[in-house]
Amino acid sequence: MPLSSSSTSSTKSLRRAASELERSDSITSQRFLGRRQSLIEDARKEREAAAAAAEAAEASEQIVFEEDNGKALLNLFFTLRSSKTPALSRTLKVFETFEAKIQHLETRPCRKLKDSGEGLEYFVRCEVHLSDVSTLISSIKRNAEDVKTTKEVKFHWFPKKIADLDKCHHLVTKFDPDLDQDHPGYTDPAYRQRRKMIGDIAFRYRHGQTIPRVEYTEMEIATWREVYSTLRELYITHACSEYLDALHLLERHCGYGPNNIPQLEDVSCFLKERTGFLLRPVAGLLSARDFLASLAFRVFQCTQYIRHPSSPMHSPEPDCVHELLGHVPMLADRTFAQFSQNLGLASLGASDEDIEKLSSLYWFTVEYGLCKQNGEVRAYGAGLLSSYGELVHSLSDEPETRQFEPEAAAMQPYQDQTYQPVYFISESFADAKEKFRGYVAGIKRPFSVRFDPFTSSVEVLDNPLKIQAGLDGVKDELKMLTDALSVLS
Repeated sequence: MPLSSSSTSSTKSLRRAASELERSDSITSQRFLGRRQSLIEDARKEREAAAAAAEAAEASEQIVFEEDNGKALLNLFFTLRSSKTPALSRTLKVFETFEAKIQHLETRPCRKLKDSGEGLEYFVRCEVHLSDVSTLISSIKRNAEDVKTTKEVKFHWFPKKIADLDKCHHLVTKFDPDLDQDHPGYTDPAYRQRRKMIGDIAFRYRHGQTIPRVEYTEMEIATWREVYSTLRELYITHACSEYLDALHLLERHCGYGPNNIPQLEDVSCFLKERTGFLLRPVAGLLSARDFLASLAFRVFQCTQYIRHPSSPMHSPEPDCVHELLGHVPMLADRTFAQFSQNLGLASLGASDEDIEKLSSLYWFTVEYGLCKQNGEVRAYGAGLLSSYGELVHSLSDEPETRQFEPEAAAMQPYQDQTYQPVYFISESFADAKEKFRGYVAGIKRPFSVRFDPFTSSVEVLDNPLKIQAGLDGVKDELKMLTDALSVLS
């Protein structure tokens, strides 16, 4: 049961404010402030910045399990001798003084004092204000012995419920028409203003709201028409069958066609019925960690603006042509949707190094993946299916092709300025999903995660009780399927 105190002195409040200010300055100085380059390059820069931050944290003996909104979730181990009767009450008083919320408490006989039976070891997980961590630890050390923390299980914050995606909106800056002089829209103030107006929709959007509709101009529809008409003919011979099947359904139900740019709300409702995926408007290229985290909830962050009319067949950044023509049809396939969600779940709480590897995997599968079908190689990657030139290039004799192996794809250098020199071919989506599952097992995290489709939330499986509850649910599902087989037989 949480222990708390309603009294808070002004001195303590000032100390907290000063500590938070110092922490804010420290974090700002460690963040990567240079120009970001892509999903993978962004992940690499984040890892480099995190490495520098880790060195500074090591020097200050960081002991935080998790940080969120100025709070620290702390795992503490300590020993109390039973001969010191007041020690327990004094130790609990420490938690009360610092308004620490005790979330879990366990005791067991002290192994060091096993023969004498004179003491107990305590494990406490508690939430405390970040600025009070060091003082709380010092106070406990005055009353207890062998005080330890589990700093090695520290991990990055990640969303636990789908509404938390409102916080996952960190954009990278490369390819922004306001900053990138090579962007086709850099010298076009009208285009940049239009882009900002559409981007503001994403900044205002909150989970659960209806996605606002965009009234596209004749010029924007003309850009869409040129790309759609050119690619539509090529899909018949170059796209995988899952893509073609979904595109037919999208043309029938969501207004896909050369003379209409589909609305995100209509497409999102279609995907929800097919695979449970939802679309969410985004103002530009997201950071690797935020984008992958969204996939864990079966949410695809989707732009609504369209590329500059001077360059209809190429865009240096994601736009609605890339999202709606490249990504959406594949997200309507159940196996591919599950593969995409598995990528997202693997990213939650992962290290910056693993985020970089997962970004590379995403790049060579979801963006630029090839697969075998009926003795032929077909494209399923969105970067291919939304680019006429690269789609033709990928299935020509020019690039090198390799069998998809997650370990190799995770380490393969990528190219975001020209066509890819190397592509990976999967035997099937099911085969890629199984290989990826094996790869994920090697990612080191102090927990596993499970998506609950009933509450659209992620459960952290960090104790046996949660795992047992999950197994009970699986047993119920197996029983239902077994009964169904019995009826059919």
